[in-house]
Amino acid sequence: MPDMLVRLYDLGDASAIHQRAQEAGATVRRAEPWDRKRYRQFVEKTFGELWAAEADLAYGHSPITAYIAERDGRILCFAAYECTRRGFFGPTGVTEGERSRGVGAALLFRCLESMREMGYAYAIIGGVGPEEYYQKLCGAVVIPGSETGVYESLH
Repeated sequence: MPDMLVRLYDLGDASAIHQRAQEAGATVRRAEPWDRKRYRQFVEKTFGELWAAEADLAYGHSPITAYIAERDGRILCFAAYECTRRGFFGPTGVTEGERSRGVGAALLFRCLESMREMGYAYAIIGGVGPEEYYQKLCGAVVIPGSETGVYESLH
């Protein structure tokens, strides 16, 4: 799975994306210190220990470099950045029931907007599965020769 590159200076207005997530009943917000235990448990239970170990690294930054989507106080999905490497978006996980509802897109854009605010001109999406999704949503392009990337030791 290749890495992809996003031009953060070309990110479009995401207000419609954020509105769609709200209409789906999801609250998307930056993770807080008191969310850490349930955040880690959610990621581990839903996506596995490797993702949980990587996602937990978001708590080593101030501000925390993770966003969560909730409904009725329950975590539905998450997205993080600056975990495995600087300038990297991910990991991110959207539960099957929330796919195609705009919640994952809202999480992605919150992270990319935060990275742009940090001063990054580009973000790397590492080890991408759904290339077409990222191409369409944020104009990401595949980085030539990145098929193994930073996750090579996991294979």
